[in-house]
Amino acid sequence: MRNLTLRRSLVTDKFYTVTQLAENLGVTARALRFYEDKGLIAPRRAGNTRVYTQRDRARLILILRGKRLGFSLQEIREYLDLYDVDPSQKEQLRALLKRVRSRVAQLEEQSVALSQTLAELKDIERQTGIALAAHESGPKVQAG
Repeated sequence: MRNLTLRRSLVTDKFYTVTQLAENLGVTARALRFYEDKGLIAPRRAGNTRVYTQRDRARLILILRGKRLGFSLQEIREYLDLYDVDPSQKEQLRALLKRVRSRVAQLEEQSVALSQTLAELKDIERQTGIALAAHESGPKVQAG
């Protein structure tokens, strides 16, 4: 029955091979296999071929975004888990809401810290530029 379901969905859904999805997202096939090995994605199989769905593609976009933002694989996994909640389970929704609020608070704290660090670095950049300009425009001393 699973095979019939897979065949039926192959006709109606957009699917990608490893190569197609890797090219589509600008990553290597090895990267896709790595994320699969880590349990972040779970492609279907059509015979011996991995078949990626639109859902897998969306998850990979989130994974790549998380990686680009410096999140650990564990943090990315937790982020992805937020999308896998059964909306009919009230307690699960409460737990999800608590996790989302906690994550938002963490990200807001990180955002404040990043803003402060950027401001400090820009100030150092400005001061260094002034010092360099003063050094370059100062009197030239010749060795005698």
